[in-house]
Amino acid sequence: MSDSSFLKMPRNDGFARRHSAPRSLPKSRIYMAMLTFFLAYAAIAGRLVSLGLQGEDGPSRYVSAQQKQQTSRPDILDRNGEILATDIKSASLYAEPIKIPDADEVYDGLISVLPELDTPNVRKRLKSKAGFIWLKRELTMAQREAIHRLGLPGIGFRDETRRFYPGGSLAGHILGTVNIDNDGIAGMERYIDKAYLGELRELGFASNDMQMEPVRLSVDSRVQHALRDELQQAMERYQSIAAVGVVLKADTGEVIAMTSLPDFDPNDRAQALEKDRLNRATAGVYEMGSVFKGLTVAMALNSGAAHMGDSYDATKPIRVAGRTINDFHGKKRVLSVPEIFIYSSNIGTAKMMLAAGVQEQQRFLASLGLTTRLNTELPEEARPLLPPKWNELAAMTISYGHGLSVSPLQMAVAGAAMVNGGKFIPPTFLPRSAGEAEKVSKRIMSAQVSEQVRYLNRLNVLKGSGKRAAVPGYDVGGKTGTAQKVVDGAYVEGLYRTSFLSSFPMDKPEYELLIMLDEPKPLEGQKYATAGWNAVPTTANVVRRIAPMLGVVPDFSEDAETIPVSYQ
Repeated sequence: MSDSSFLKMPRNDGFARRHSAPRSLPKSRIYMAMLTFFLAYAAIAGRLVSLGLQGEDGPSRYVSAQQKQQTSRPDILDRNGEILATDIKSASLYAEPIKIPDADEVYDGLISVLPELDTPNVRKRLKSKAGFIWLKRELTMAQREAIHRLGLPGIGFRDETRRFYPGGSLAGHILGTVNIDNDGIAGMERYIDKAYLGELRELGFASNDMQMEPVRLSVDSRVQHALRDELQQAMERYQSIAAVGVVLKADTGEVIAMTSLPDFDPNDRAQALEKDRLNRATAGVYEMGSVFKGLTVAMALNSGAAHMGDSYDATKPIRVAGRTINDFHGKKRVLSVPEIFIYSSNIGTAKMMLAAGVQEQQRFLASLGLTTRLNTELPEEARPLLPPKWNELAAMTISYGHGLSVSPLQMAVAGAAMVNGGKFIPPTFLPRSAGEAEKVSKRIMSAQVSEQVRYLNRLNVLKGSGKRAAVPGYDVGGKTGTAQKVVDGAYVEGLYRTSFLSSFPMDKPEYELLIMLDEPKPLEGQKYATAGWNAVPTTANVVRRIAPMLGVVPDFSEDAETIPVSYQ
C-alpha cells in the first residue's frame, strides 16, 4: 500500500476519539484549577475584609455614634461676667480586646496609672473578644499622657468635652450639674437643655466644637461667696445641721445669691445624690414660724379689718377645738398692732386673722404664691404642704407660721412683696430689668400698707427680737421666726428651725434677705436657741459684707430712721 493510499484510507472513529481526548483534558483541568484558586483567594479576601471591618470600623462607628450625642454647652456667667461653668477638653479611655495580644500585660499597665481599674471585672473584659469596651470616662490630660507613653496595644482615647465649674461648690445648687454625656440633669444646666439646647441637639444644630452664646445669670458670685461663707461659719458657731440663705432684689425679683448647706461640688456629681445635700432653698418646704406673722398683719391691714391704731386683748390664751394658743413670752395685756408684731404675739396675730377671716387669708396667701408650686428656671421646686382641712383652727395656727409649709425662696419672694410697694414679682435666676419686672408684677396690697409693714419691720430691729440685726448706716428691718420641728408627727420642744426675713435699707428696700438655720444650739452662756440669738446676728454679718458689694450707700444722717407711716 502506497503512502498515498494510506493517507486516503477512511478514519476509524473510535481510534480518533481515543487519540483526540488526551489533547483536550489538560485544558479543562487548567480551567478548574483557575476557578479553584479564584474562589480560594476570594474567600481569603472576604475574610480579611470582614476582620478589618470587625477590628477597626466597628469600634470606629461606635465612637462616631457616641460623639454625635455629646455636644458643647454654653458658658454660664454671673451678672458681672465671671465664669461659673464652662467646657474643657477631656479624654475617655477605651479598649478593643480583640486587638490585645496579652491582656494581663495591658491590665498591669493600666492599673499602674489608674488604680481604680484594678478589679476582676476589668481584667475579665480585657480578656474577652469584644470589639469595643469603655474603661474610664473623663481622664485628666496627665492620665492620658501617662497611659499613652505605655504604648499598650488595643488601647485608645476619645477626645471629649467635660463640664468644669471653676468655683466648685460656690453655686452648686443654682448651677446644677451634667451627666457624663454633658447633658444637663439639674439646676440651670437642666434649664438650658429644656429651654433650647436639647432641641438644637435633636435637630442636629449642636456640635462638639460649636461656640455658643454664654448664658448670664442674675447671681453675683461675690455676694454668693459672702453669703455661703457666713452660713458656714454660723453652722459651726451654732452647731446647726443645715442652713439656707437667699438674697433677692426686691424691685425685680432677681435672685442675687442662694445657698443651701450642706451643698455639693458639681465637678463631683456623685455628691449631689447624697441625702443631706438637698437644695433646701427650693426643693424643701418648712413651717416658717413667726415670720408668717408679718404676712398676717399685712393681710389684716390690707383687708381693712385692722388698722395700725387698733389693739387686741392678749391677756388670756385662746382655746379652740381642744387646742390652746398661747404666747412664748406673753405680756398678758392688751397689745397694739406694733406691739403684736415686735413682741411676736401668737394670741394677737390669731385675733387679727380672725378679724379678716379664713377666706381672706386663703386669698391673700394664694396671691403671694404660697399655696402653689413656685415656678422658676430651676426644676427643683417643691409644692407647699397645705392643711388637710383649712378651717378656723388651721387658719389661726397658719397665722403665726404653723400648719403651712413653704420653701425658703417662696418666703423670700413673699417678703419682698411686703416691702417693695405691695407688688408680687415672680423670682428669676436670669437678669431682669425694672421695666421687665413691672410687666410680670401683680399688685397684692396697697403701697400704704407696704409702708406700714416696712415701719413694723424696722421697729422690730430697733426695739424687738431683731435687735442683733442692726448694721449702722443700712437700716435693716425684719421679722424673726422660730418653728418647733416635727418628729414622728409631734412638735419637739427645744428642737427648732430658726429664720429671719429682712430687708435693707428700709426707707426704700432694695434687697430682701432670708437666713434659716436648722437645729441651732445655744452658745455658751445663752439660755435660748431662738432666731434672735442666731439667725438675726448671722443676718447682720451678711448685710455688713454684701451691702458695699451691691453698691448700697450707707446713710448715717440723723433722720435716716424716719419711715413715713399712716395710722389711718
